[in-house]
Amino acid sequence: MRWMTGLILIVFAFVGCKEDSMAPINVYRDLGVMPIQAHRGGGLRIPENTIETFIETWKMGIIPEADIRTTSDDVIICMHDKTSKRLAPNTSDSLINISFSEMSLTVVKTLDVGFFRGGNPQQIPTLEEVFTAMSGHPDRFIYLDYKEIDLDRLATMVRSYGLEKQIIFTTKHHELIRQWHNRIPESLSLLWIGGSLENVEKTFASIRENQFEGITTIQIHVKYPDEGSDQPFKPSPDYLQARMKEVSAQGILFQVLPWRMVEPEVYTQLLELGVRSFATDYPVMTIEIYKEFIKNL
Repeated sequence: MRWMTGLILIVFAFVGCKEDSMAPINVYRDLGVMPIQAHRGGGLRIPENTIETFIETWKMGIIPEADIRTTSDDVIICMHDKTSKRLAPNTSDSLINISFSEMSLTVVKTLDVGFFRGGNPQQIPTLEEVFTAMSGHPDRFIYLDYKEIDLDRLATMVRSYGLEKQIIFTTKHHELIRQWHNRIPESLSLLWIGGSLENVEKTFASIRENQFEGITTIQIHVKYPDEGSDQPFKPSPDYLQARMKEVSAQGILFQVLPWRMVEPEVYTQLLELGVRSFATDYPVMTIEIYKEFIKNL
């Protein structure tokens, strides 16, 4: 496919995975999926973590992210926040500050998270509902961002739906990825790294020590530069290229999340550096820039 032309830094085997596994960029390419993650399901334009949003994102040819946590009656749901205060602001006063871990699924299903962004009423989905929507659609991948779940329970669910190769287990904790890899070694994974450059360096030192075990994608958050800086963003282009070269040599896909950065030229500059995978709050813009850039390579 044309959008894959020019991938210069990716190799197809990765450390810590079975020999017959494929690097994620290979998997996405073969199924016609662009290596773009829609943050919290669909970015900032549509409701977060709903079935309707996931389906719309899949139709765009990219990959939604779902945040997963557990209700009081032990049901895994898709929800980023601990409470409904931000995402379901019309929730009753008796519930608005109550943690989802203290709510039953019956109560959770009464909340309207579509209203949050002015849409039609939408419910918080269970992970099983999401898995049902994925079954029979091998091109429907999903990033599962760990919040509060039991890994054994999740692994059992993934295997029962036959989605081992469509799940991208996502966390900022390498140890959790290693634990997940022991349960489902054929699963894809993403380690995200935010915060200061000091934190990025500390995280890289740790994952090097553990030989990048189980990681198939590494994401670095890119932000506006400090005042007075002559760099277009931070971490600097030179730093990003160095880390991209390092992880690509391990067969790991390098991804960036331009944090609330809306300028198209930022995405173009990152593509010119060699970046070929994004997480974004602006998926429509990102897809347009990505396709146009790849087409002209």
